[in-house]
Amino acid sequence: MAAASASHVLAAARQWLKPLVHVLIRSGITWREFAEVAKSAYVEVATREFGKRGRPTNVSRTAVLTGLARREVRVQRERLDSGPEALTGYVTKASLVLSAWHLEPEFLDPSGRPALLALDGEGATFTALLRRCGAGDVRPSTLLKELQSAAAIRVTVDGRLEPLQRIYVPHKMDEELIRLWGTVLADVATTYVHNLTRDARTPARFERAALNDRVLASAAPEFREFLNKEGQAFLERVDAWLLAHEATGSAGSKKATIRLGAGVYHLQD
Repeated sequence: MAAASASHVLAAARQWLKPLVHVLIRSGITWREFAEVAKSAYVEVATREFGKRGRPTNVSRTAVLTGLARREVRVQRERLDSGPEALTGYVTKASLVLSAWHLEPEFLDPSGRPALLALDGEGATFTALLRRCGAGDVRPSTLLKELQSAAAIRVTVDGRLEPLQRIYVPHKMDEELIRLWGTVLADVATTYVHNLTRDARTPARFERAALNDRVLASAAPEFREFLNKEGQAFLERVDAWLLAHEATGSAGSKKATIRLGAGVYHLQD
């Protein structure tokens, strides 16, 4: 079996990164914010999972494994030790514009609320606001369309612009679904990591897919109904098995327990 090269690993990573980045962009997360999260994850995994004789990886080895400077490794470790925090990385230009519109006196009305602005012209305009925020390199019409599509701004009947939000989120998504999204992707990835890195004595975890790339598109609704029925029936049997093996009572609390289960997913391009 040929060993995967770094280019093979990166090409595979690019495949699963694309749906991830799709969600990040819809949520207004920039590449800088994601890079900061990735940096922290590199340090966390290198520290906790690549140590020797059961001990955490030291700073120097973590720096070698991650490619980060030792000073940056220490900074990231301190952040990890202090618990989760809200990362304040790069802010999108759209967010900067909305924030300035609510704060800069030049762009407020006499009552202190964001003023209605003309697109361009003399004085306080939307174009002038972009220049004030360092977004003068973006065409005003382009940013206006983006803010309108995110329902963050509207055009009044007299053609002036009114902000409807103070924070730019391109497409809002349900908080619980986002939590589930993170959990599901982590579970699938963890299964693959186990199978990729296990030794010959460790059994592989079940991972299979039934897939055909020549199915009639018109059959998709019927397949969805079939999978909802058969997949639910299978998961109910799995759930009954797990329940039968669940630790119960005071005796169960003294025994080692693990998180165990299976997932079924609808695949469609």
